[in-house]
Amino acid sequence: MTAVRNLNKDVVGGVLISGFGVAVAAHSLSAFAIGTLSQMGPGFFPLTLGVILMLSGVSVAIKGYLSAPRASKEAASRPPEWRAWFLICLGTASFVVVAKYAGMVPATFSIVFISALADRKNTWRNAAILGLAMALVGVVVFWWALQIQLPLFKWGSA
Repeated sequence: MTAVRNLNKDVVGGVLISGFGVAVAAHSLSAFAIGTLSQMGPGFFPLTLGVILMLSGVSVAIKGYLSAPRASKEAASRPPEWRAWFLICLGTASFVVVAKYAGMVPATFSIVFISALADRKNTWRNAAILGLAMALVGVVVFWWALQIQLPLFKWGSA
């Protein structure tokens, strides 16, 4: 247990991400048909996602291992960032609710705006500008470029 505490957080996080990627890839190989590039099966996307997670985790772990050790006493003495945890969870929950009743644009704005306020250095104005920019990016990418049938705005019940 002491050896894990002495590791950089990036090493531990990278190992966890890689482990999750291995689990996703193994499940997709055992539960679904993979198919080919021209005719992808239902397991192709989870397998690809699992491989990407594994590679990302390995790169994060290597970067963390090679980086200089940080002042661990300073980091250990700071209290957890409960405000950030709360706002990021609230932003995710707001996306689900707002997307169901108001559409993609307000939902994207809500998750980005609320989550951006988790950073103590962000102001309301900066969070609003970021939320508007990301809502615009979402419209361009998902609605216009990919032509995914997501309602941009809808009012009322699901």
